[in-house]
Amino acid sequence: MADLSPMDLYEKLTAQGEAVRSLKAQKSPKADVDAAVQLLLQMKLDYKRVMGQDYKAGCPPAEGEMAVDNGAAAEDGDDQVDPWNVSSSNAKGVDYDKLIVRFGSSKIDQELVDRIARVTGKTPHHFLRRGIFFSHRDMHQILDAFENKKSFYLYTGRGPSSEAMHVGHLIPFIFTKWLQDMFDVPLVIQMTDDEKYLWKDLTLEDCHRYTVENAKDIIACGFDVNKTFIFSDLDYMGASPAFYRNVVKVQKHVTFNQVKGIFGFTDSDCIGKISFPAIQAAPSFSSSFPQIFGDRTDVQCLIPCAIDQDPYFRMTRDVAPRIGYPKPALLHSTFFPALQGAQTKMSASDANSSIFLTDSPKQIKNKVNKHAFSGGKDTVEEHRKFGGNPDVDVSFMYLTFFMEDDDQLEKIRQDYSSGALLTGELKKCLIETLQPLIAAHQERRKLVTEDTVRQFMSPRKLPFN
Repeated sequence: MADLSPMDLYEKLTAQGEAVRSLKAQKSPKADVDAAVQLLLQMKLDYKRVMGQDYKAGCPPAEGEMAVDNGAAAEDGDDQVDPWNVSSSNAKGVDYDKLIVRFGSSKIDQELVDRIARVTGKTPHHFLRRGIFFSHRDMHQILDAFENKKSFYLYTGRGPSSEAMHVGHLIPFIFTKWLQDMFDVPLVIQMTDDEKYLWKDLTLEDCHRYTVENAKDIIACGFDVNKTFIFSDLDYMGASPAFYRNVVKVQKHVTFNQVKGIFGFTDSDCIGKISFPAIQAAPSFSSSFPQIFGDRTDVQCLIPCAIDQDPYFRMTRDVAPRIGYPKPALLHSTFFPALQGAQTKMSASDANSSIFLTDSPKQIKNKVNKHAFSGGKDTVEEHRKFGGNPDVDVSFMYLTFFMEDDDQLEKIRQDYSSGALLTGELKKCLIETLQPLIAAHQERRKLVTEDTVRQFMSPRKLPFN
């Protein structure tokens, strides 16, 4: 239904309502009437999902009103996934196959992974090989253009809600750096300090300070200063008329009813929250960065992000053609689970659910040993006999993110499943993987000075072919 215009949707619904009335007037068989009523109810639900408001007979949509794809409505028992909440009742975590269907995205299949390998001439990143990045929108289009010598740019972001980032926050940045290296393209990184001020009990000064501190961790991932622009919304919005104009264009084309339908806003939410999605949408358009792209409005954007951010970009993709811009493409990642289990994602606001990039080797060891949810059995005897379950074991899940050797990871899976490897030994393996990784990150971060941050955050020309 999202392919139809708002007026087409309205007229189809009106016609179905008339069909129901006609069947009732003719005293048609009950089964026929019930089927027609069920279809009418489903069409009303679809109309509300797409338009952000209830269908009302005799009240057609206003001229120029836009249909927005809100994704299929969540059903009872479905995982909760939105930009602010992620939870699942399943110990294995979110059902990502169901989420693809619900959000209307496409699965990253072996054919796409193989194509990325052919185009780049390199082995695909283990995040792709293992399905950590599992879903996409229009990635084939990006590759088509790249093969025809048409470039694109990368856009990702971070909401700076605390001074220290945790290991889960690294996932999109590790992968984005790999994409930047493979495709040799510019990257913009949005720091949504304005969003955190609107949603959290923080001062503007705190939010801006967290932006600078988080930027140091992002820079420590190894991004190329000659190809990367990091910006604070609080700074860049006022300094870039082109960026603000795109924010206003998006704001004009999305109604209050539509953002309520997409994001679940209520009448008691502050107006800053209601208008914020347009600010997250604006970096998807190359004209928001004239210092990088000049007057080009046709450079497509590729956004690697966790799938809870998808509602922002479904809205953006619906608006883009109406304001004369290409739709952004997306690559979606799974969530990095909390230490206590995959029912929720790791959160910076819960120190015990997270391993921070500031943690010492001793803190990492204690957190993993004390808090990491185990898929092992209650006793050594039972575990040796029946084996453990790596699908719910948090230590094994973390290894799938951070252990690069596929063969070693598979051996650990088999040994743990058979009972040859005990839970304590699996945790030790994770500790020995995380400790050097985080220590190396801390050493790189020490080299990031205030001047380095200023270089990355200065609006400037980036080499763009």
